[in-house]
Amino acid sequence: MIKEETQELVDQGKMLPLMEAFYTIQGEGYHKGTAAYFIRIGGCDVGCHWCDVKESWNADLHPPTAVDTMVEEAVKYSKTIVITGGEPLTWDMGPLTSSLKEKGCAIHIETSGAYELTGHWDWICLSPKKIKLPTEEIYAVANELKVIVFNAHDLKFAEEQAAKVNNDCILYLQPEWSKREKMIPLIVDYVMKNPKWKVSLQTHKYLNIP
Repeated sequence: MIKEETQELVDQGKMLPLMEAFYTIQGEGYHKGTAAYFIRIGGCDVGCHWCDVKESWNADLHPPTAVDTMVEEAVKYSKTIVITGGEPLTWDMGPLTSSLKEKGCAIHIETSGAYELTGHWDWICLSPKKIKLPTEEIYAVANELKVIVFNAHDLKFAEEQAAKVNNDCILYLQPEWSKREKMIPLIVDYVMKNPKWKVSLQTHKYLNIP
């Protein structure tokens, strides 16, 4: 049971349920191949059945950690910071991103967009889910749209989402890992017929790194 004063700090975004943090290579999307420090925040109720970090869903399993502590550790490794989850926008991202900005960091977020956009971001990767659609505001500011393709119907969903983002947003189709052998040929064929899209792969899994 979280103490009342700790809960208040969590509600204010001054403490966050930290699942894990690590320095690695970004494996997906526009910044793939780039060294970055990842901060994975616990808590998500979007509930994708194919999620590969389901242990992140229950925020109560991950200790509330002071934002300043997270920032102090992050900048030892990199000035490129990726905030992921879980669903990080479950929480107020303002204090975390403000502290990182004070340290001169470039801050990226990976989000479903299902909650109000808080924080100050240099790059927004929007990965929408059918179960809980993004808020309207995030479509206008997303830098990349990354749609996970689990089955052929997801291509239709991808087009519906692409119609909502801004004109500068880069469009990616990424096969769900467990279905990659079946989905990659489908995606390749689709991108060749619809070249506004690009292929994203989870290259970190091929490299066998976190």
